Amino acid sequence: MVREVYITKLGKFLPNKLVSNDEMEDFLGMVSGNPSKAKGIILRSNGIKGRYYALNRDGSITHSNVDLCVEAVKDLFNQGFDASQLEYLACGTTSPDQLLPSHAVMVHGKLGLKNLEAASFTGSCCSSIHGLKSGIMSVASGNSSNAVCVGSERISPWMRAGNFEKESENLQKLEQNPYIAFDKEFLRWMLSDGAAAVLLQDSPGDNLSLRVDWLEITSFANELETCMYAGALKEESGDLMGYYEFTPAQWLETSVFSLKQDVKLLRDHIVGYGMKFLREIIEKRNFSVDTIDYFLPHLSSFFFRDKIAEELESNGMPIPKEKWFTNLENVGNVGSASAFLMLEELVHSGKLKKGERILVMIPESARFSYAYLLLTVC
Repeated sequence: MVREVYITKLGKFLPNKLVSNDEMEDFLGMVSGNPSKAKGIILRSNGIKGRYYALNRDGSITHSNVDLCVEAVKDLFNQGFDASQLEYLACGTTSPDQLLPSHAVMVHGKLGLKNLEAASFTGSCCSSIHGLKSGIMSVASGNSSNAVCVGSERISPWMRAGNFEKESENLQKLEQNPYIAFDKEFLRWMLSDGAAAVLLQDSPGDNLSLRVDWLEITSFANELETCMYAGALKEESGDLMGYYEFTPAQWLETSVFSLKQDVKLLRDHIVGYGMKFLREIIEKRNFSVDTIDYFLPHLSSFFFRDKIAEELESNGMPIPKEKWFTNLENVGNVGSASAFLMLEELVHSGKLKKGERILVMIPESARFSYAYLLLTVC
């Protein structure tokens, strides 16, 4: 029997203090001692004014990814959920602390809970949503009566200047421009650290809850090449050459493990394919955007806000701006945690009323995956 599933609590953890745009290089450093030429342009475009780093001002690390997750889950416990009752744990992230063991079992281990089922999901922004879907299916099927799903990122250590020094030195030896390529520079000024956790249960909580009406996820990897990647370099054919095909020296000389973004692919496709999928959902679910009260789009940058609005309008499914809700400006782009962080802030804002409907949109540029989640306040 399929049971209804409810989000009954949301928790979060954002490390340390808010970091302003002017302070970013204090934490991340300057490559070869040179201020970034691209930073100002990127920040003006993305519209982000503050973010959080799991770093001290000298660049030393203050929290692991696991630490961030543990604190977000503890925030759920502090809201009255009995930790001893947890039955299923799902964790999604772009930036696990290690290749093996899996991220979720490391979080489970540090939480120190009873033995339970733990599942890990990798990828980018949709990794936490895949975890959420597994939690929904677990509760809906009766496999468990509850599930905690966590999205987290600890990206900042990847973005420290020291990770690019060898490549910059190599470029100087070749008498080339010592500044790192824009596809690597771009993401240094886009991403943030943090974690958020969702508690799913098979009945509504005592306070405001969100009923899961449906969750739809798809991949367009069959149509589009890779856009964001790490641990690889991209060939002219569009194929990736993984790190294992390079020597350790080449890893440093070409910053193989840096997070890279094909900005042209992002610009050309991320919005259009998201609208294509939404049209498919509308037909499949007999759904109308006119019925929603809040639209929570995961934006990597405010650059895309007007483009999404224009595409919605041109496709006959406009969503008035007064229904939009985002915290990108003051939280930053926290990748897989962003959707949960938006929901957490909206739920705790006191704005929601029973019967209202929330549509969440999560695009993932890595190989163009998308998710849409519909919730009803109850």
